[in-house]
Amino acid sequence: APGSFHFNTYHVLALAFAVKEINENPQILPNISLGFHILNSYYTARMTFKATLNLLSTQHRFVPNFKCHTHSNVIALIGGCFSETSANMAIFSATHKTPQVRGYMCLVPREAQQYMGVMQMLQHFGWTWIGLLAVNDDRGNKFLQTMVPMLSQHGICDAFTFKIPKWDYVDEIIDYTLNNWDSYENIIKSKANVFFVYGEPPSFQILRLLLFSAPFLDLPPMNKLWVITSHWDFASFSFQRNWDMQTFHGSISFTVHSDQPFRFQKFVQTINLSWAKGDGFIKDFWQQAFNCSQEKSEMYETCTGDEKLETVPGSFFEMNMTGHSYNVYNAVYAVAHALHAAYESGSKHRRSLERGRLAIQNVQPWKVIWGKNPFQINSPYLDIDPTTTLGWIQLVHFNENAELVAGFDVTNWLIHPNGSVVRVKVGRLDLQGSSGNKLSINSLPLSVCNDNCYPGSSRKKKDTEPFCCYDCAACPKGMISHKNDMDACVKCPEDQYPNNEQTQCILRDLSYLSYGESLGIVLTFLAICFSSSTALVLGIFLKHKDTPIVKANNRSITYILLSSLLLCFLCPLLFIGQPGKVTCLLRQMVFGIIFSVALSSILAKTITVVLAFVATKPGSSMRKRMGKGLGNSISLSGSLIEAVLCMLWLSITPPFPDVDVHSLDDQIILECNEGSAPMFYCVLGYLGILAIVSFIVAFLARKLPDSFNEAKFITFSMLVFCSVWLSFVPAYLSTKGKYVVAVEIFAILSSSTGLLGCIFGPKCYIIVVRPERISKDPWWEHQKILNCPGTNCNSQVLVSFLDQI
Repeated sequence: APGSFHFNTYHVLALAFAVKEINENPQILPNISLGFHILNSYYTARMTFKATLNLLSTQHRFVPNFKCHTHSNVIALIGGCFSETSANMAIFSATHKTPQVRGYMCLVPREAQQYMGVMQMLQHFGWTWIGLLAVNDDRGNKFLQTMVPMLSQHGICDAFTFKIPKWDYVDEIIDYTLNNWDSYENIIKSKANVFFVYGEPPSFQILRLLLFSAPFLDLPPMNKLWVITSHWDFASFSFQRNWDMQTFHGSISFTVHSDQPFRFQKFVQTINLSWAKGDGFIKDFWQQAFNCSQEKSEMYETCTGDEKLETVPGSFFEMNMTGHSYNVYNAVYAVAHALHAAYESGSKHRRSLERGRLAIQNVQPWKVIWGKNPFQINSPYLDIDPTTTLGWIQLVHFNENAELVAGFDVTNWLIHPNGSVVRVKVGRLDLQGSSGNKLSINSLPLSVCNDNCYPGSSRKKKDTEPFCCYDCAACPKGMISHKNDMDACVKCPEDQYPNNEQTQCILRDLSYLSYGESLGIVLTFLAICFSSSTALVLGIFLKHKDTPIVKANNRSITYILLSSLLLCFLCPLLFIGQPGKVTCLLRQMVFGIIFSVALSSILAKTITVVLAFVATKPGSSMRKRMGKGLGNSISLSGSLIEAVLCMLWLSITPPFPDVDVHSLDDQIILECNEGSAPMFYCVLGYLGILAIVSFIVAFLARKLPDSFNEAKFITFSMLVFCSVWLSFVPAYLSTKGKYVVAVEIFAILSSSTGLLGCIFGPKCYIIVVRPERISKDPWWEHQKILNCPGTNCNSQVLVSFLDQI
């Protein structure tokens, strides 16, 4: 038809390519070259009759009853692209017993099978409200009469039915569009989002015209999903090549299963303008494809001959062989194989040698079809084995009704804004499958405004855009999306955390300072070592309890201090291990009370030394008021206050086992919740007060004259103690997880080691390494106390007095 040469060109090229392959293949019709004639039907019965008579006649004259020229003997006809054309051709071809292969219509499986496949697909996607469109002819009416009750039986409703008119010329399309605009307006306003369309390619052009005209009449665009039968084609007329086809983006069609013949694309790439000299189709097609003309014209530019078909928009021409053209290709091979079988059957079809060439022009056309050779086109044995080298591309089966036994490919059409068309096979309809399992969908059809939002992101609506158009935003920290196109990211459960891609939740590890890990082992080892060292120092002092250096340090308070330091070194063992109810209650309380005993003992020792120097002065009344219970009283009262604070803490908000799921993303921290942070800092603050008071008193007494005056050592030990715990506070607040416990253990061990080393280190050195510095006769020195003259008492006097109190 005028204006449609380009999609007829698909079939012309498929026919030419098949003939070229057959002529070049020595194993099919050897030494025989096939030729062909192509005539145009113009989509009208009158022109179809004329073209058929031309094919059946010879020497370009209408004399079909006479064979005037053997070289033009027509052996077989390949019908037109549409059913009506094939039917009109059959009126004459049947009369003259000339076999007719009806293009692709005879190579399409039963339509009823296709309808069932569509039904399964509608149910697969849950589409229960659809519109039906069919061409207005007998086949279209039969389609509607079949589909409407079939839809109802499967729980699917038809929103409307619309009959697409038949047409012969473009003017008829325009007239119909203007006269029936109300019908189109009702369709476009339908709530159905899926349209099932039945018809042949010319009917498709009416829909395109309707869709193209909508914006000019202030009608909204038709954003629908089109489901199309195998008879349709998306090719455009020349006047439609620049029309927007985005409306059909994402359409689904049932196409006859086909493959791409080898070297077909290369064949198409070799086509150029020089072909037009002997091919009127190419000339018209070239003009439509490239908007140029071979002759000078005011409407078109002159063709250069360098045009490439690869540059033509996909909506106008595809480089791949279409499904319809593939059937033409197979039809040519079917005829060739029938001729080959007739040629090989020498007893039935005698070969004749005319003018030095082998020919089969004398073969009667009807014998090619109805002969008894095993290759009969209309028989149920039309099976071409692809293992042979005869060239047909796939095994083809017909049933006893001469119907093709093959499946359909479910094809998703992707039409890009630049006009390129991509076909994606997303499933298959297997006619030989079991009931209910004939349709298989490999992947969801693509009909989207933009790419999917993949796992790890969620959809974010675009302003002023429909809801199907969206941006993709990465999931916030701590949230995931595990599927495509999630509306919102979801938060992981508290015992799980997102992976790096934020696509799934991973189970968190439990985190606490255990005895089994390296840090816990090191801290446990240090605690045991330092506690053993403290026990050793205590043993040394007990062994040398009668020496002046031990007496000068107030033995009872010294023993209390060493015992408390021993327990201080063992306190970290309560902090290591999985927190429990008992350990959480005890560890801070035990640590606070024991440390208060140690600091109170140090304060008592410092005050005792200062008071001893005052009391040993002649005439001092302080000596009479001081007794042996002074140091013990100071130590007891200092630790008693800490014990009261701890009891108050336990009564208000005691510590308890807790989990921290917020500090670390990949771990659940098992910890002891202190219950009341103010009470915790009150306990630590009181220890700080004791340390500061001890530091001040020791600092004031550091210059008192005596060989065994330990005030300067206490001063230094308190300086170390305060430095450690002042550093502990910011470190404690800035650390997370099990390292918080490690920081506190380190502070306990460091401060306790400072007290042990600074106070008792020098004394142990004198006792163990330099014992000669200790007096050999302490009792004799005691007797000199009563006769001590003046105001400057020596060490022996102080030692004796300290031993008394």
